[in-house]
Amino acid sequence: MSVHIDNRTGKWFSMVYYDDAYGNRKQKCKRGFKTKRQALDWESEFLKTDSGESDMLYGSFVEQYMNAIGPHLKEDTLVTKNNIFKHHILPYFGKRKLNEIEPIDVANWQKEIMKKSRANGKPLSSVYLKTIHNQLSASFNFAVRFYHLPKNPAAIAGNMGKEGGKEMLFWTKDEYTRFSHAIMDKPMSYYAFEMLYWTGMREGELLALTPDDLNFEAKTVKISKTYQKLNGKDLITTPKTANSNRTVTMPDFLCEEMKEYLQFLNGIKGDERIFPVSKHFLLHEMKRGSALAGVKRIRIHDIRHSHVSLLIDMGFTPVAIASRVGHKSIDITFRYAHLFPSVQGELASKLNSVKEY
Repeated sequence: MSVHIDNRTGKWFSMVYYDDAYGNRKQKCKRGFKTKRQALDWESEFLKTDSGESDMLYGSFVEQYMNAIGPHLKEDTLVTKNNIFKHHILPYFGKRKLNEIEPIDVANWQKEIMKKSRANGKPLSSVYLKTIHNQLSASFNFAVRFYHLPKNPAAIAGNMGKEGGKEMLFWTKDEYTRFSHAIMDKPMSYYAFEMLYWTGMREGELLALTPDDLNFEAKTVKISKTYQKLNGKDLITTPKTANSNRTVTMPDFLCEEMKEYLQFLNGIKGDERIFPVSKHFLLHEMKRGSALAGVKRIRIHDIRHSHVSLLIDMGFTPVAIASRVGHKSIDITFRYAHLFPSVQGELASKLNSVKEY
C-alpha cells in the first residue's frame, strides 16, 4: 500500500510511482492528510489525472492544464488566466467530474456569471463575459485533445458576451493639436503623446521605449517590447503579436522633438525607459489635457485609432497602415472601413468607359 502514516507528525502521506510522458519512472509524494481516506482519495485522483482519462475532478484537470500551457504563455497572460479560473470557473466546476459536465451545466453557469458585478457595482462587460467563456472552452478543447473527453460542452452551449469593446473614437488633427498645446507645461506628457499620435504605437509599446530604440539618422523607432506593471513590479515583455515587432518611420519634426526630449533627460542610459511612468499617469494627463483643451474625452488607445484615421485621410492603403501600426492581420485594419473614402462612384464611371458599344 502506498499510503502511510507519518509517526512524527501523526498525519498520513501518499507515495505514488508513475511514468511521465517520456516513459521515465517518477515518484510523487503528498503529505499532511488528516485521515487515511483523504490520502487515498488524493492518490486515486492523481492516478486518474496522470492516466490522461477524463474521469477526474475538473479542478484536478485544470491544475494539469495550467502546468502544460503555462510555460508557453506570457506572465501577464498567465496571471489573467489564473484569475479567471480562480474567481469565475473553479468555484462552479472544480468539484465536478470533467466527463460529467454537460452543455446545460455550462448554460446554467453562464446565467450565474452574468449576474456578477464589478467592484464598482456595475455588471461585467460583454467583452469580459466572452473572455471568461473562452477560457472555459479552451480548457475543454485541451481535454478533448489530450484527456479523451468526447465533446466540448462549452462550445455546444454557445458563448456569452460578444467581441468588440467600446465605440471606436478618435480625434481629428485639429482636436489633437489643441490637446497637445494644453499639456505642453509637462514635457514628459507632451512628448509621450506626440509619439502616440504621430506613430500609432500602443501605450505599452511607448512605455517600453529606450534611447537605443531611436535611430535619428534613419528617422525610425524600433518597437520590439511592451511594458506593464504586474503585481506591483515593472514588467517588459515581447509585443502583443509577432506583427507588433516593427520599425516605424518618424516625421522630421518628431525626430527633432525626441532629440530635444533626450537632452532634457540629460544622461539617460541607452537601455533605460524614456518614459518611466505608468499607464495611470497617461490616463491622468489625458483627462487633464482634454479638459483644458475643451476636446471630447477618448481612451488612450483611441489615439491609436486617431493615427489610423489620419493615415486614411492622407490616402494610405490598408496594407500600408496595417504594416505601420502592427495589426495582426489586414482584417483588423478593415474595421476602419467606414472611414475609407467610397470608390463606388469611381468604379461605375470606369466600368462605363470600358464597355464597348
